[in-house]
Amino acid sequence: MRPPKPRYFRNRLDLADRVQVRVLRKRLRVSETELTQVALKVGNSISAINKEVNLQQSDQLST
Repeated sequence: MRPPKPRYFRNRLDLADRVQVRVLRKRLRVSETELTQVALKVGNSISAINKEVNLQQSDQLST
């Protein structure tokens, strides 16, 4: 019997998956600690993380 294939969710961030974290960090241009803090704040949805990071970056630019 074959083991079941692992199910990856394209719209969810798994903080235990180092590759997924690295790719998202490079795409959003944030550090690993910033990404972890945002993920803990808004949840593991990549779209929510993206919105929050963009909001934080725009707030930093305006001040």
